[in-house]
Amino acid sequence: MAKQKTAYVCNDCGSDYSKWQGQCTDCGAWNTLSEVRLGATTASRAPRFAGYAGTAGGDGVKKLAEVDLADLPRFSSGSSEFDRVLGGGLVPGSAILIGGHPGAGKSTLLLQTLCKLAETQDALYITGEESLQQVALRAQRLGLPTDKLKMLSETRAEAICQIAQQHKPKVLVVDSIQVMHMDEVQSAPGSVSQVRESAAFLTRYAKQTHTVLFLVGHVTKDGTLAGPKVLEHMIDCSLLLEGSNDSRFRTLRGQKNRFGAVNELGVFAMLEQGLKEVTNPSAIFLNRAKEASPGSLVMVIWEGTRPMLVEVQALVDESHLSNPRRIAVGLDQNRLAMLLAVLHRHGGLHTGDQDVFVNVVGGVKVLETSADLALLLAVVSSLRDRPLPQDWVVFGEVGLSGEIRPVPSGQERIREAAKHGFRRAIVPKANAPKNPPEGMEVIGVERLSEALDAL
Repeated sequence: MAKQKTAYVCNDCGSDYSKWQGQCTDCGAWNTLSEVRLGATTASRAPRFAGYAGTAGGDGVKKLAEVDLADLPRFSSGSSEFDRVLGGGLVPGSAILIGGHPGAGKSTLLLQTLCKLAETQDALYITGEESLQQVALRAQRLGLPTDKLKMLSETRAEAICQIAQQHKPKVLVVDSIQVMHMDEVQSAPGSVSQVRESAAFLTRYAKQTHTVLFLVGHVTKDGTLAGPKVLEHMIDCSLLLEGSNDSRFRTLRGQKNRFGAVNELGVFAMLEQGLKEVTNPSAIFLNRAKEASPGSLVMVIWEGTRPMLVEVQALVDESHLSNPRRIAVGLDQNRLAMLLAVLHRHGGLHTGDQDVFVNVVGGVKVLETSADLALLLAVVSSLRDRPLPQDWVVFGEVGLSGEIRPVPSGQERIREAAKHGFRRAIVPKANAPKNPPEGMEVIGVERLSEALDAL
């Protein structure tokens, strides 16, 4: 009997090695190599599906200017928030990976989307983890139209593509990629090799037949997508559905998008009728207390292609520990420590013997530096136990030398704040408009000391 050939693949970067080693020499990660059994190479590993646009010869070579973009028009998913995160709609031939924690609403969101799309075009939903009865009960509970959507319970990637060849759906959902397997790969479903080969086989089918492919993926304990890192390189768009168990709001964030802006954010509310899109997220995150309290301030962040107003809260309290705590929820904890040092050096306020806790209300994760100035002013408000007026809004990046740096799209941020009734803004001087919105006072500052004087 011939000896089975094996390889070792890094789960983080996808590099392969002939033998196991503790560290991946390409990405430097430790203990990330997994054993992969190599099957026999056959012609079926690279199939040609009906409707394949390419040719075996050189006739398919075109100049970039000759490529006809009208062949692949976008079409709407039926949800404006979903379309926003996708970059404007669904692109035929695209592969989209949606990840999230169990119970976040991945299957609910895709089931709602496909039930609506099935009324105008062919759609096929592949369920590998749940039975058809379970999916039907969910659709009935949500009150979705079920007379047009086609369902299939299957976990073999070759069978899925064969059935899809017969029905020719425009949109195909595979729930989930972790349970898919291929006959030629000699390993258990969910392993690195099975996930990689199944995803490559399904993506190849989507590209060759111009089918929109949705892949549902699991996440690990630290919130990253499970499976090999090469999986994120295969697909065109990677989305992450987030939301805590005690909140009814879900955020859909784009982490990779070849057809639109990255880091775009869509907000949904989990109701009895399923996920309902929230067209004005700022109104949700600005549900503040009636009376002003110390340490609370509103800032304007930029998510993808739109501004969003969120509230940042800070609590500064005397520490009884030798090492005071620095805890940030929704913000970078290392950046918090750096900003407190800037506040001490260039603002003259010492917090070395204080515990500092900061939180972004609503579970929003702020990934940009425009929250620096608002964070420091909220810390000062809590340190002095003096509340700030509720009609103030602040944004700006703080440098290590105490300068206030401008941020992108400053004019749009100010207009968004004025639309929600804010009357005074402290912004970087380079972002201050010559003609501010009517009824709004804009204070431009260049140094941290100027911003503290404006308080």
